[in-house]
Amino acid sequence: MRASARLAVAAALVAAPAALFAQTRAYAPGPDNIAFPGNFEREFIRYATVDKPDRKIVRFLYVNREAFEAARPGEPLPYGSVLVMADKRARLDSAGSLLKDLDGRLITEPDYTVVAVQQKERGWGEGYGPDRRNGEWEYASFTPSGERRNVSLDGCFSCHLQARPQQDYAFQFWDYVQQRRTAPR
Repeated sequence: MRASARLAVAAALVAAPAALFAQTRAYAPGPDNIAFPGNFEREFIRYATVDKPDRKIVRFLYVNREAFEAARPGEPLPYGSVLVMADKRARLDSAGSLLKDLDGRLITEPDYTVVAVQQKERGWGEGYGPDRRNGEWEYASFTPSGERRNVSLDGCFSCHLQARPQQDYAFQFWDYVQQRRTAPR
């Protein structure tokens, strides 16, 4: 064996144990499991826009392409589903009233104020009690630039747990899948 080949084999043998230690860490409940999807506006599919006049915001709802293509009516959403809820403030006039476009929809300020992410992976949710566990979903909240927000996520868990456990703890995307996949084409 040539010297260069022996060197390559030796390097591979040294690197093998290091690769074993570099594997991803074991799951522990919490928002740190979710990475900010910085590309969501370009690479995800926006499936709904929801005016929330009571909160003076507009919600933009996105899903990753893989989940969009794999979702089927009546079935749990697939592992790897990433749902994004990105809020923008509604624009107000000088008297503090909501401004609307010609279709009656709220007009938004240009920038997002918060980006909330819901992600489903096999085994996620283990470690939560029945008062919090949302199947295999985790939640995280980010600033528009991708910094993790240090906020309570109790509202995410309690809302999704109480409202839609029979629909895989998802709201609009579940409804969208039921309508999109069952509607005649």
